[in-house]
Amino acid sequence: MMDVFRGYNSLIQPVKNISDTPIIVKIALQLVLLINVDEKDQVMHTNVWLTLKWHDFQMRWNPVKYGEIRQIRVQPDKVWLPDIVLFNNADGNYEVSFMCNVVINHLGDMLWVPPAIYKSSCIIDVEFFPFDEQVCTLVFGSWTYNENEIKLEFEQAEWVDLSEYAPSSIWDVMDAPASLVNKRSRIEFQVRIRRKTLFYTVVLIIPTVLMAFLSMAVFFLPTDSGKLPKKLFSSFK
Repeated sequence: MMDVFRGYNSLIQPVKNISDTPIIVKIALQLVLLINVDEKDQVMHTNVWLTLKWHDFQMRWNPVKYGEIRQIRVQPDKVWLPDIVLFNNADGNYEVSFMCNVVINHLGDMLWVPPAIYKSSCIIDVEFFPFDEQVCTLVFGSWTYNENEIKLEFEQAEWVDLSEYAPSSIWDVMDAPASLVNKRSRIEFQVRIRRKTLFYTVVLIIPTVLMAFLSMAVFFLPTDSGKLPKKLFSSFK
């Protein structure tokens, strides 16, 4: 298979001529884990799988000449990769951290599914805490190519894949739509989440209501009740 890479340059966009641009890059996002939502720092911490598909005309071969090999896996630095990054990152890590192999079939179809842990900026409004809902986004796009060189499309559906999602103990994921922005040069994935209120209801709301009720009940006690108010509040010390 070495002759397939003969003369190949991973730094050059795989087009025969300028009329072949833009290269269509299909993208999908799979949410695996909602690690944390930091209200103070306005950051959403997620574990995701990013799926990228595109076509490289140079990565084609005849399976008959290579023992019916129809698919190979190569290191990502051996082939051209679309430089898709997270634009609204909150920690300076724009790219994926684990460079997994690229899957290539004999027709030149490229598949890259790198896992990533992202910290994305998110405007969080806690006005209705603990009954609040938040909408956080992950915006992906090419860092150096414009819409005339790379066009982003959805790989399958226009939403975040939740099939492998492990539920959070604090947040419920209500919806996760996606949309194309800026003439298809960027894709925005939204994650709509709602805070689970059971913990806050038991630990915060119910004790507060009971304390308020008992405080008001003192004023309805008869004046000759003696030491009853003192006994009433001794249980809260």
